[in-house]
Amino acid sequence: MSKGVEGNHFDTKKLTALGVLVSLGIVFGDIGTSPLYVMKAIVNARSVGSTMPFDEYIEGALSCIIWTLTLQTTFKYVIIALRADNKGEGGILSLYSLVKRLKKKWLYVVAIIGAATLVADSVITPSLTVMSAVEGLKIYSPHTPVVGITIIILAIVFIVQQFGTASIGKLFGPVMVLWFLVLGISGSMHIFDHVEILKSFNPYYAYNLITHSPSAIIIMGAVFLCTTGAEALYSDLGHCGKRNIRVSWIFVKLMLILNYLGQGAWLLDNYGQVAEGINPIFGIMPAWAILPGVILATAAAIIASQSVITGSFTMFSEAMSISFWPNQQIDYPSGVKGQMYIPKINWGLMVLCFIVVIYFKESEAMEAAYGLTITITMLMTTTLLFFWLRRTQVVKVFAFGFLAVYLCIELGFFYANVIKFFDGGWLTMVLGGFIAVCMYAWYNGRLIKAKFIKFVKLDKYVSVIKDLKLDETIPKYSTNLAFLSRAKKEDEIEAKIIYSILRKQPKRADHYFILNIVNQEDPFTFKYTVDEIMPGTIYKINFLLGFKVDRRINDYFDQVLADMMAEESIPSRSSHPSLRAHNIPPDLRYVIIDNTYINDTLLTVKEKITLNIYNFVKYIGSDDFKAWGVSPHNVVVESTPLLDQQVVTDRIQQVAFKHYNS
Repeated sequence: MSKGVEGNHFDTKKLTALGVLVSLGIVFGDIGTSPLYVMKAIVNARSVGSTMPFDEYIEGALSCIIWTLTLQTTFKYVIIALRADNKGEGGILSLYSLVKRLKKKWLYVVAIIGAATLVADSVITPSLTVMSAVEGLKIYSPHTPVVGITIIILAIVFIVQQFGTASIGKLFGPVMVLWFLVLGISGSMHIFDHVEILKSFNPYYAYNLITHSPSAIIIMGAVFLCTTGAEALYSDLGHCGKRNIRVSWIFVKLMLILNYLGQGAWLLDNYGQVAEGINPIFGIMPAWAILPGVILATAAAIIASQSVITGSFTMFSEAMSISFWPNQQIDYPSGVKGQMYIPKINWGLMVLCFIVVIYFKESEAMEAAYGLTITITMLMTTTLLFFWLRRTQVVKVFAFGFLAVYLCIELGFFYANVIKFFDGGWLTMVLGGFIAVCMYAWYNGRLIKAKFIKFVKLDKYVSVIKDLKLDETIPKYSTNLAFLSRAKKEDEIEAKIIYSILRKQPKRADHYFILNIVNQEDPFTFKYTVDEIMPGTIYKINFLLGFKVDRRINDYFDQVLADMMAEESIPSRSSHPSLRAHNIPPDLRYVIIDNTYINDTLLTVKEKITLNIYNFVKYIGSDDFKAWGVSPHNVVVESTPLLDQQVVTDRIQQVAFKHYNS
């Protein structure tokens, strides 16, 4: 079962009217707002002095749009990619989870690049869609403060994230249905002005444009904007289910093509108006409908932005679970699955969107930055899909044919977009590159640190801890004492935890709990196991959590303790007689070992650089007790040395040891 943005339950494995409505509201916002800027960008891409007749140019561009939507969005994503679901979840990181068991260790780099560029695209999408909608007001007043209005709208969108969107989410589906109907109807009104525009369905006209237009590469960069929401479509698989997405895509694609055809027909008679600042999508609307159209377009842009933002939250939560990103505090303000909120990510995206809007000032300039990073994401998805196809043992010819076809298509689009690097593409590339470096350093930094962390057999220390528990000369540290561990072997524990218990400050307790998260491939696994290492004293709690489940260990451990008390495995009342008489529950304290020292002489230059970036990224994240929902009032954060560092140095020589008589 799943829960959509509206908070209504529906079975994502079945085709339902509610599922289709939710899909229209949260899946197609990005690609559904593409008509706001695609045709305008195509007209602006036409080179000055082009000898190709304008009608052939428009027909060729429309043919490119139709076949891009068919090959790229329909075949690659709707038909093929939606099959690559990880227990019902989609997106590039879910896809990576399906292929990471293959003996291709470098695939994690592919996943990191794809995820990072998708985040960069998430910055430009809200900025471009909202600004394109607001620019429609220029029809009424050429001096409309577009930048200021855009920033205000974006600020509101980001601010409301912390309160949840379950209530307004109920409007997403109906608003997007109305938006798509307006797109289709307004486009249909002009198709018969030039019925020959229907020739665009013939792929020959796309071929003719690409081979005969001197600005073909620039044109393809503009055409690519029509499919930029396809990756988000795949990422939202878990919210709606592939059947609902596929059926709703039939309606969406029909409305989009009708609108593009209508804009093309209108342009054949009104080409000059684009130069005057009129957006074709508003030009095809009757005069009385322009203002309502701008309002509806702005609402659709806000919904698209909302979907992109929440998609970023989901992507980062997945990245945390597979060690691509540091743990961060995750809230669920609406109490609805899929409605997570990550404060630092939210405010970071908002600031970056403001920078983009202020820097570019108008959507036309912003179009140059749009598309470059998403082509890289699509290339990475194609690579991972190829390995997924090989893993599913499909016919080898089909897998290699898929790879060849889509590498050709997407490398062509990449080249068409990379030539716009200095026109604004550099901004999203820098952002995507920064996030990719951070992810790479975090993933590898953890591996470097793991090499220096010593693990010991827990059973070797059982007798020592037993004696510690009985030694009343040591003040009791806590009744219940919990440590967070990342040991992967069931019978092992970090040596630093033993150091903390026995040497840093002897910690006498009645019960010792070793808490460990075991990441599961099933996104919604939510279970735990209890291993009793020493009867009545030492317990290892394994939390089996899917990557879609938040890591609120404090809440989960409280439930575990309640279960153990109900089973009478541990006392339910304080061990202190005065408190036990009043049924006061036992006290609990967490110990988190935050930092360990690694001697630089043990590291290579690459490892030093990686760890320096790792330490920087650590500040972006949250402390473990915050990220895991542990209340700070009962947490002790410690630092310990690594006990097994062996550094070869000269032996210092003792020259004197003097005794002084008292």
